[in-house]
Amino acid sequence: MAHLIGSLHLRLRRRRALAVFFVFAVAVMGLGVGGRSAFSQVGNPNELVFPTRPKQNVPPPPPGDAPMLVEATEIKYDYSNNIVSAVGNVQIYYKGSTIEADQVIYDQKAKRLRAEGNARLTQPDGNITYGQIIDLTDDYRDGFVDSLRLEMADDTRMAALRADRGKGNYTVLNNGVYTACEPCKDDPKKPPLWQVRAARIIHDQGEKMIYFEDAKIDFFGLPMAYFPFMSTPDPTVKRKTGFLFPTFTSGTAYGVGVTLPYYFALSPSYDLTLYPTYTSKQGLLMEADWEQRLASGSYTVKAAGIYQQDPGYFAARDGANAPTTQPFRGVAISAGQFDLADKWVWGWTGVLITDPTFIADYSLGRFNGYNLDPFHTGAIDSLIGAPSTEGVSQLYLVGRGDRSYFDLRSIYYTGFSLVDQQGQIPVILPVLDYNGVFGQPVVGGELSYKVNLTSLTRQDASFDAISQLAQASGICATPTTADTALLTKANCLLRGIPGDYTRASAEIDWRRTFTTSNGMQITPFIQLRGDVASLDVLNQPGVSNYIAAGQSELARAMPAVGVEYRYPFIDVESWGTQTIEPIAQLILRPNETEIGKWPNEDAQSLVFDDTNLFRIDKFSGWDRVEGGGRANAGLEYTAQVNKAGMFNVLFGQSYQIFGLNSYTVGDITNTGLDSGLDKPISDYVYRIAYQPNSTYMFDIKGRLDEATLASERFEVEARSNFGRWGVYVLYGDYAAQPALGFLTQREGVTAGTSIKLTTNWVVTASVSYDLFANEFSNTRVGLAYVDDCYMFALNVGTGYTYNGTTSPVPNNSVGVEFSLRTLGLNALASGAY
Repeated sequence: MAHLIGSLHLRLRRRRALAVFFVFAVAVMGLGVGGRSAFSQVGNPNELVFPTRPKQNVPPPPPGDAPMLVEATEIKYDYSNNIVSAVGNVQIYYKGSTIEADQVIYDQKAKRLRAEGNARLTQPDGNITYGQIIDLTDDYRDGFVDSLRLEMADDTRMAALRADRGKGNYTVLNNGVYTACEPCKDDPKKPPLWQVRAARIIHDQGEKMIYFEDAKIDFFGLPMAYFPFMSTPDPTVKRKTGFLFPTFTSGTAYGVGVTLPYYFALSPSYDLTLYPTYTSKQGLLMEADWEQRLASGSYTVKAAGIYQQDPGYFAARDGANAPTTQPFRGVAISAGQFDLADKWVWGWTGVLITDPTFIADYSLGRFNGYNLDPFHTGAIDSLIGAPSTEGVSQLYLVGRGDRSYFDLRSIYYTGFSLVDQQGQIPVILPVLDYNGVFGQPVVGGELSYKVNLTSLTRQDASFDAISQLAQASGICATPTTADTALLTKANCLLRGIPGDYTRASAEIDWRRTFTTSNGMQITPFIQLRGDVASLDVLNQPGVSNYIAAGQSELARAMPAVGVEYRYPFIDVESWGTQTIEPIAQLILRPNETEIGKWPNEDAQSLVFDDTNLFRIDKFSGWDRVEGGGRANAGLEYTAQVNKAGMFNVLFGQSYQIFGLNSYTVGDITNTGLDSGLDKPISDYVYRIAYQPNSTYMFDIKGRLDEATLASERFEVEARSNFGRWGVYVLYGDYAAQPALGFLTQREGVTAGTSIKLTTNWVVTASVSYDLFANEFSNTRVGLAYVDDCYMFALNVGTGYTYNGTTSPVPNNSVGVEFSLRTLGLNALASGAY
């Protein structure tokens, strides 16, 4: 199914990021921080996460009529004044709470407890209050504390010269301090990494909110931000209505943007977040995020829109008639998944957008990344605003059994680049994959089956250039205005046919392995494949040069029988074990028929290497099927050396022994040509792998020309992980493949590292260098700090994006992320310029 994406020709958007860090405190006069829901989707797959703190064991509350227990060195009774005094190592247990002090005085008339000297009150919810004097009513509802220090259940802390408690719900701290950081072990009096100092801190336990008046946020003891008023949910709250941390962005298209999100905790099962953003050039941008969990699943809906104040900017950039110049621009996406039964789920993802580059132009990170990548095919770094190249709207049904898998979905792709022509992108209605393995042996062997149904429609033909003339003139990019005589296989590939295409395919496979007394393994196999298709190809310019226009019905069958032979020679020595295993495979089948009459939508990618040397059919999808007699042969060597790791080598070749070689006949996409299989005796493929231990891994693989031994493909990959230090290097060198449109050699190297400098500091870096063009294609450096109460990340990147111009546009980006534990979500500063 993923091969269907191969027909999309999507381009990256122009983007740079400008960091704005920490000035939010000056701009906001009042701030309330709300908490997000526990099931809220995370928009950033690389988001930093605070270390998990161990949960404190909170004992269950005792019965309401439980007696008060008192332990002390001495107990004094003043019968005339009804006062009882406990002196010396006092511990009082009452209603699930514990009071400890040097002395506790209980006034029976006033019903008040007064703990003096090193007083400590531990409550059933895990909160611990310290003070020189704790004066409370005997039900702990009201009172005051001198020299307060409060440790709450989630390891947050508050301190004040005096705290007053009234009406059982309100605690007021005068000249108070609040922090989620643990005190320094070496110097407990040293200021924490951050703290909030306020003239008054009010904890409303009924409302479960903490309010700060005349508040300053200190970092390392230095004031860095000021708020006349701010608030946050108390530590017991996971979801609370209120403002979230603001975000600042900057971009050429919209100027400076200020976002002040507001979160609505509407019920335990659903919530709403609004993201109003005022931009200096384009006006007010509104975003909304709705999330709901139901009994059998959950769903989310996100939307954004703006009435542009200056659409002329986009007219100058993209042209007067470009879709970006319309007054209103917007996007809406949705995703959901629900259980039907124990092993069945159904769901959807949906995208509606007014124009392709709206998300990119307005730096809408919440509409990038995994939100628009339901297959999770790649790591998308939304921290620096990395763009999604397409939106996927789909409705799917998936089931999984012990030996079977079922996947049915309909898909509509939306291109996110100005060069994308929506009419050239297929609509899949539907694609079905079903496979399974029979539980019981059949004739002593394993019997498996696969079924695929694909139905798609496309409005306009999609061509790709494969000649210097076509690339320079653009005749393949604009086929409706090009000369039909130039739209030929010498200049272009037909990546996607215009019209309707429906194909049903089924394959059944039987194999059984016999092991002889001397260790030879012989595996006979039988495979039967059948396909039927219905086409209605539109007679658009140039299409008839590749495939017959009009309606047609197609059918083909491909039976195959064969045998695989393996004979492992195992040698056990004192230094380790080594295995030499010759492998041979013989496949007998008729020729592939009607090549070129079938469209090729899902089998356009073909890389001949060690991974598919012994596959019966080396095509990557269902639209092509390999025919003709073929033999595959190779030799694999494996050594397991004591204290020196594992070494593995594979070397092999494929031979067309009779009939038509499918890889010598190019279809409408030339798949098979320049593959190394398009000759009677194929190129050589090899793999060399060495893993000395769990720290290092080295892998070399490639393809050598059969006649000259010239390198056609060469890849080297090395990885290591030293605990605190990880590094990887990938080098690739690929010869030109003119028949596929790769007119020149491709050579480059990608390297990256991650170094944990200390327990809290991490440095990451990566670079890609195009050795053929002698230029960096992208670089990135990141610095991150994470501890139990604060996190910070800085990422700086350079690269290129494509927005429809004749050449790539340089792209530099900077992203800053920071967060204070318990004070709302992390703030993100980024932008484009």
